Amino acid sequence: MPDLLLELRSEEIPARMQRKAAGDLKKLVTDALVDAGLTYEGAREYWTPRRLTLDIRGLNARSSDVREEIKGPATSAPEQAIQGFLRKAGLASISEAHVHSDPKKGDFYVTHIVKPGRAADEIIAEVMPGIIRNFPWPKSMRSGAASAKPGAMRWVRPLQSIVCTFGSETEETRVVPFEVDGLVAGNVTYGHRFHAPDAITVRRFEDYVSSLEKAKVVLDAERRKQIIATDANNIAFASGLELVEDEGLLEEVCGLVEWPQVLMGTFDEEFLAIPSEIIRLTIKTNQKCFVTRKPGADTLSNHFILISNIEAKDGGKEIVHGNGKVVRARLSDAKHFWLRDQHDLPDLDTLKTSAAKFGLDLKKPLDQRMAKLDALNVTFHAKLGTQGERVARIRKLAAELAKVTGADAALVDRAVVLAKADLRTEAVGEFPELQGIMGRKYALLQGEDAAVAEAIEDHYKPQGPSDRVPSDKVGLTVALADKLDTLIGFWAIDEKPTGSKDPYALRRAALGIVRMLLEGGLRLPLGLAFSSWADAQAQDGGVLISRRYGGGTQSSVLERRAYDDKCADLLAFFHDRVKVYLRDMGARHDLIDAVLTPEADDLLTVARRVEALTAFITSEDGLNLLAGTKRATQLLAAEEKKGTVVGNAVSADLLKLDAEKALHAAVVTASKDAAAAVAKEDFRSAMEALSTLRAPVDQFFTDVLVNDEDPAIRANRLALLSAIRAATGTVADFSKITG
Repeated sequence: MPDLLLELRSEEIPARMQRKAAGDLKKLVTDALVDAGLTYEGAREYWTPRRLTLDIRGLNARSSDVREEIKGPATSAPEQAIQGFLRKAGLASISEAHVHSDPKKGDFYVTHIVKPGRAADEIIAEVMPGIIRNFPWPKSMRSGAASAKPGAMRWVRPLQSIVCTFGSETEETRVVPFEVDGLVAGNVTYGHRFHAPDAITVRRFEDYVSSLEKAKVVLDAERRKQIIATDANNIAFASGLELVEDEGLLEEVCGLVEWPQVLMGTFDEEFLAIPSEIIRLTIKTNQKCFVTRKPGADTLSNHFILISNIEAKDGGKEIVHGNGKVVRARLSDAKHFWLRDQHDLPDLDTLKTSAAKFGLDLKKPLDQRMAKLDALNVTFHAKLGTQGERVARIRKLAAELAKVTGADAALVDRAVVLAKADLRTEAVGEFPELQGIMGRKYALLQGEDAAVAEAIEDHYKPQGPSDRVPSDKVGLTVALADKLDTLIGFWAIDEKPTGSKDPYALRRAALGIVRMLLEGGLRLPLGLAFSSWADAQAQDGGVLISRRYGGGTQSSVLERRAYDDKCADLLAFFHDRVKVYLRDMGARHDLIDAVLTPEADDLLTVARRVEALTAFITSEDGLNLLAGTKRATQLLAAEEKKGTVVGNAVSADLLKLDAEKALHAAVVTASKDAAAAVAKEDFRSAMEALSTLRAPVDQFFTDVLVNDEDPAIRANRLALLSAIRAATGTVADFSKITG
């Protein structure tokens, strides 16, 4: 079966777009071919800084014939309807149609049309121009003489050539001819921009790859990454160093070179006085270079690894020299930022009001930056106020949370007021990804408690499912307050995630809170946090919620009610996140649903209930109790739906049979024991108490007819079933458990 080779060669493709663009090309082409009736055995995409390539194997040489049935009007239909059918079916006369009979519709006309298959070349030539013209680049441009014409093609950078060949291994490949804005598909490509500028004629994929390799182009991105990683590690090892690996940077530099050449450069040792994080980001951001360190050391060495796209005749000396000059210049700037951040600001007299507001010491550089952040009224969000106002909210919320976490209140307060200060440092202004990290370093330099410094860095954590949670109580408290303020605040102004859009990373913040509570074994009723946030707003005269609750004006009562509705919605959002977390931990979705009520705001209790229920429900007693309980609750629910009277409570005088008397006694005892165990949060003991209902429930359904002819007895027996539901409901809703 034939293979298809497609290459779209551009002047340049930005590294960050290459992988997705290659995937988009594969999907667009294969989908179009399949929709046109072709099939294929396999397809793989490739990319370099200058080309997108697609290799499709085992493509049909021709699409299959398609037999289509067109139904027409009834044989008794008027002439106008029949003529419309003839035009639609392409028939010259109604005699060319068939008559089918249907018991309900009667006789009607039908015609069968066979659409012959088409050659794959023809289909490819037809679909490719549209795919290229409408390619989904995030950013694109017009170029060349045709760019002035209406509807001119847009491409990420000027498209320079198209290769499109088709054919099997046993025959000569042929070019699939099509044209896009003056570019005609052919079988000619070009290799490395500098090393191999001559044209290359290609036939099929194998000689295409080998020809590019000879022309100094490694087509496979994963192979380029492997070359870079291996050579970088080897050159570092040869100098007694180890590479500081960076997968993101490796992916980026792989997209910058077609013929990777790994070299080592150096910078002056005096720059090692700068924090390693600043050095790494300076070299990475400005020069796309890797840093190195002594094996096992935390600090960096003054050697860096650079990746060139040119195999220089001098062994890369000039390339290393040029990169070294730029690295030294950038590190000089970074050193300037680092030192300036440790000195006084020039306008301290204008910061006294802000300093007093937060209890700041203007003799300390980091305190000055926090005062500056507040004095400048730097906006956090148009509807949520300034960064200073946000810190004030977090401060009050953290004070309440410290009572729950057991953290030192004074250290928590100090950490909160300094947590955002590094946003006004020059180091973070240059490298925003260092926020928190630089705050910790500057805090230690000015003599802050180690727990405060650690909390400044950790209050952003966890920033993803693989990131660690804060381990210290102070950091945990500040991190919870920070994320809760974000979530409650955005919910209060109706800025919630929608579908796949989450611009403020609220899902990540909620999952971070879930992880901190569950992995830290922390019991924090979320309702308490919501109320504390509301109280802080009320005390400040905030406008996000009412300042008067019960007994206030009608508008304030309604406003408070609206806030409560938003809190209920936010709690449901947390429930969705805890479901995801627990399922990832291996919990069954039905067991989670069985314990998670709409009002459940203590997520640690929810997790422990799920854990206990999982252990119980897989035991023999659990399985048997589940069967009996579900039978009881289903029968009760069916009668309630019909409007059957159910007693408010079980009357001992109406219990006639030994089985119902025994069940009643067992329910009373089990309810009492289970409730006592739940109060102690001993959910396993609660389950064990409920398991004593297994035998009496089974005997009850064997010996007792629930729907007795006597309405009073029937209502009493239904009340007994209701008591079973209530008893088991202290732990879980058994009706939601499947199996």
